Amino acid sequence: METSDLPTLNAALNGLSTLFLFLGYRCIKRMDRHGHQRLMLTALATSALFLASYLVYHYTVGSVPYPHQDWTRPLYFAILIPHIGLATLMVPFIFALLWFAWSGAFYRHKRLARWVWPTWIYVSISGVAVYLMLYVI
Repeated sequence: METSDLPTLNAALNGLSTLFLFLGYRCIKRMDRHGHQRLMLTALATSALFLASYLVYHYTVGSVPYPHQDWTRPLYFAILIPHIGLATLMVPFIFALLWFAWSGAFYRHKRLARWVWPTWIYVSISGVAVYLMLYVI
């Protein structure tokens, strides 16, 4: 695998994370705790792999400027800026969710998940959007 392949891998990992998050949500709504646990841990793993790949890529190539100077530029930054801020902010909350679930504090887990889950979904989907805008469109 070449360094130039990493953005595509990153987008795929973000897309997979989104899928696992939705499926995990569906499981918990159906009272399938075991399925929820497996899918959410898989979402966490794909997100962690994404982060590792993302850091390797940007360590290697540095910052990648947005290539277009048209009407899409403000849209790109409107997606990118909250994506970066929320991605950074949610990391400790994901660890708190994991801790609450692991320790059996399901009430606290559920209360926090109501805020973290939609944020994680946004970060995963917006990561794919950033990739598409930067490398495909």
